[in-house]
Amino acid sequence: MKILYCSIKKNNFNLKNIKKSQKFCDFLLFLCQKIFWGENMKWVLSLFGIVLSMFSCFCFKQKSEESDFLRIHIVANSNSSEDEKVKYLVKDAIVEFLIPFLSQAKTENEAEMIVEENLEKICEVANNVLASENFDYEARAFLKKEKMPTRSYDGFTLEEGVYKGLRVELGKAKGDNWWCVIFPAVCFLDTKNFENVEYISKIWEIINNIKQNQGG
Repeated sequence: MKILYCSIKKNNFNLKNIKKSQKFCDFLLFLCQKIFWGENMKWVLSLFGIVLSMFSCFCFKQKSEESDFLRIHIVANSNSSEDEKVKYLVKDAIVEFLIPFLSQAKTENEAEMIVEENLEKICEVANNVLASENFDYEARAFLKKEKMPTRSYDGFTLEEGVYKGLRVELGKAKGDNWWCVIFPAVCFLDTKNFENVEYISKIWEIINNIKQNQGG
């Protein structure tokens, strides 16, 4: 019997860089006070204000990379017709597996927690498809932030930028990409599994609520 395994990575975002920048600003102000205290203090404060403005822009840029969307990215082993075909079979299996869970996710954070808790199972689902189709390579599944291209999905246009998402790599991961969105689950509205039909209406409700909140 072929032993299936899952390779799981977790790339968690942290604020270390921002905290370091904050400490640097505190140190800069202290240094300026020691050196320029007196008549030149107004000039120093003006300069420090510019530094803070630049730091605020940096923080805003970091914030703008965060999103209310959770993406999904599946990479084929290669661009051969066989590898491309099985990529879509893997995609369908992962979609079917996640539909019941995503029908309960009302926020991106909830969707991310669901995916993180099921990374091993997602990888197992992908590997089962690969094994059933007699492929000798396996899948890796992990959450990460990565730059993704502009895409439109059912009324949502996601501009090119850095998004957090589920990345599934098949084999050497040298082939074409399949991009979509886990939250809101606009790519999870079709199912071939009768047991999942009841969850589709819940997903539609979540999507419509998001559209209304965004004024769409």
